[in-house]
Amino acid sequence: MLKEKRILLGVTGGIAVYKAVDLTSKLVQQGADVKVVMTENATKFVTPLTFQALSRNDVHIDTFDEKDPQRIAHIDLADWADILILAPATANFLGKVANGIADDMLSTILMATRASVYIAPAMNVHMYDHPAVIENMKTLDSIGYHFIEPGAGYLACGYVGKGRLEEPISIIKTIKKHLAGSKSLEGKKILITAGPTRETIDPVRFLSNRSSGKMGFALAEQAANMGANVVLVAGPVQLETHHKQINRIDVTTAEEMYKAVFEHYDKIDIVIKAAAVSDYRPKKVHTDKMKKQPGELNLEMERTKDILQSLGEQKKDQFLVGFAAETRDILAYGEEKLKQKNLDAIIINNVKTSGAGFEGDTNIATYLNPKGEKHELPLQSKDELATNILKLIVQDMKGDKQ
Repeated sequence: MLKEKRILLGVTGGIAVYKAVDLTSKLVQQGADVKVVMTENATKFVTPLTFQALSRNDVHIDTFDEKDPQRIAHIDLADWADILILAPATANFLGKVANGIADDMLSTILMATRASVYIAPAMNVHMYDHPAVIENMKTLDSIGYHFIEPGAGYLACGYVGKGRLEEPISIIKTIKKHLAGSKSLEGKKILITAGPTRETIDPVRFLSNRSSGKMGFALAEQAANMGANVVLVAGPVQLETHHKQINRIDVTTAEEMYKAVFEHYDKIDIVIKAAAVSDYRPKKVHTDKMKKQPGELNLEMERTKDILQSLGEQKKDQFLVGFAAETRDILAYGEEKLKQKNLDAIIINNVKTSGAGFEGDTNIATYLNPKGEKHELPLQSKDELATNILKLIVQDMKGDKQ
């Protein structure tokens, strides 16, 4: 599974560096192409020559040591990697990365890379339990980094407890297990809608909503990471896509989103309708700016097409998932929408709950299916929630085939 994978191993300054030597050897034995980046402090425990001999690649330490004038080294390495493993990860380095500090080769690479990042911490047991360290790890987890928890036992400092770097073979097994699960959508075609729509009033005004598109974009990125070919129909948002397996289609109005969705619907296996589409639009669009007048203003509105309802009515073999952002009676509304729209699953949440809803980086949701099964998804990053939603979809699709 790791054969020909491009793995960047980041080594920070702790006594557990000796295990990173063994990890390098074992990764190479698995067929991976390994490059090592060390912090200055790491070189005080083990020389770069050791890692160079085992990886058969240059070891990188200094941000300003530019060997090739045609390339910026830290960006080149960040783009090169399929997987970045940080082992050992010290408390100091976790704090730097969690707070966006990029002051050496390794931290600048972490800021720039789009590779999957696995972090294996190693430190004194009391340091590992310190509130600041815990908070930093929570921050990195919310970004989407994967943690490989340290083992418990006798530590170099003399204490006994949790904090020693996990064994190299266990680190590799954890990564391989994650990679195996992450390709569960291989070959599937998924259509995801994201963000708001805008309905024009006049050349300077429009009606819209607070959707940022973050949930839909997280679903698109994680689905692509799991092997799917994704069509992302996005309303007007300030977000970027990074995965080559995402075909992004930008739209503005509900009508444009409707047309883009149905242009691809027949070729799709899974549809996740995460966009917050305007239910109404002005019946008349003014070609010139409306001037302020005395008294009240009444806008005559008309219904937009119900995209999700239409998808449910025309559904063949597609697995159709809807979203419902509610402010009260969320289960009742969710169950009603699940049946009314002919859905295979629905994700519902209360947008008034702290940590959930529009614009933020976290969410809280409940996953319902027509069998009456309910899965509570507690407060977590939108990336993590996206992964858990996709896993539940895969699980339900397998159940339908049995």
